[in-house]
Amino acid sequence: MDSRRRRVPAMAPEERRAALIEATIPLLHEHGLEVSTRQIAHAAGVAEGTIFGVFESKSQLVVCSVVKALDPQPTLDALAAIDPAAPLHDRVAAAAELVHSRFIENAQLMNEARKLVFTTAPDPEAQARMAASRQRLHDAVVGLFTPDAARLRVTPERAARLLLLHCGANAFGPFGEPGEFSGADLASLLLYGIQSAETEHEKC
Repeated sequence: MDSRRRRVPAMAPEERRAALIEATIPLLHEHGLEVSTRQIAHAAGVAEGTIFGVFESKSQLVVCSVVKALDPQPTLDALAAIDPAAPLHDRVAAAAELVHSRFIENAQLMNEARKLVFTTAPDPEAQARMAASRQRLHDAVVGLFTPDAARLRVTPERAARLLLLHCGANAFGPFGEPGEFSGADLASLLLYGIQSAETEHEKC
């Protein structure tokens, strides 16, 4: 029997890139932009020099990893799965919970990403991809309001913007209370305001 060690076939460049990105994403959540190429190589199980065989620099790898980590597709899929036959309040509450959870999970990374691709290592392509991701998320939320557009005082686009703004402010803002967030409360605020039914039509 041939006991000599067989050489494992090398991965194609695109496969290597994908593997390095997947290894980098958890490290970004843990260490932020200060993650080192040594840590990435260790997590990926490769030599440190392998990184520079498929990426021009650490910055390029980090940017690609940030964009991948912030891919909104899982959230978009969850939004699409909300029952369109459910009452509007329930749909809005479910959407708010999903959006808020996404913002909270990626809060630190989102801040780091903006600093990286707009200031530290300006990358127009990454900027465009991030803008496209935000638009896709906005459009998905618009879709939840659209069937009930005739019942709204504002357009579905404006309603979606208000939901996203509130979720973002609660996740990132100085007055946010992430642990106290309630999708049902936000749905009630957006749809009914803060006045009671008894006082809504009172004249000044």
